[in-house]
Amino acid sequence: MIQVFITGGTFDKEYNFITGELYFKDTHLKEMFDRGRSTLDIDIKTLMMIDSLEMTPEDRAIILHNCRKSAHNKILLTHGTDRMVDTAKALAEADIQGKTIVLTGAMIPYAFGTSSDGFFNLGSALAFAQTLPPGVYIVMNGRYFTWDNVRKNRRTGNFEELHSLEMQ
Repeated sequence: MIQVFITGGTFDKEYNFITGELYFKDTHLKEMFDRGRSTLDIDIKTLMMIDSLEMTPEDRAIILHNCRKSAHNKILLTHGTDRMVDTAKALAEADIQGKTIVLTGAMIPYAFGTSSDGFFNLGSALAFAQTLPPGVYIVMNGRYFTWDNVRKNRRTGNFEELHSLEMQ
C-alpha cells in the first residue's frame, strides 16, 4: 500500500474566474487517481491545504509526525513547489528509517485541465515511490532527485540537480 499525504500546493488550487485569484477548496487527488485508472492500493489523507510559501515549522512538524507514524513504507507527499526542497530536507534530517518518501507537485493547477503537469508528475511519483530504495526524493518533470541534490530553477520552473550545475 502507498500512503498519500496531501498538503495543498498548486495541485489542488482552484481558479476564481471573477477575481482571478487561486484558492483552495478540496483536493483533486482522488479524482486524479480515478481518471488515471490507477489500480494501486492507496490510502489518501489530507494533512493541510496550504501554499508552500505559507508553510510554517509547525506544518512541517505535522508532516514529519504523519510520515513517521504511517504504517506504510511507501509515502507520496503532494506539496507546493516553492518550498518542496525545504520539506524534503526536514524529512531527511528527521532520519525516518525504512521508508521511501517521494514529494511531488505541479506548476499548473489540475483545475486548469490538460495544461496541468500534475497528472504526469503524479504518475511519475507513484512509479518512483514503488521502485526507489528508502530515502527522501523529489519527483518532478519525469525525473527523481535525492533531497540533497536538487533545486527549483525559478527562471525555467523546472527542477534540476545541483551537482551537475557545479560542473558547468
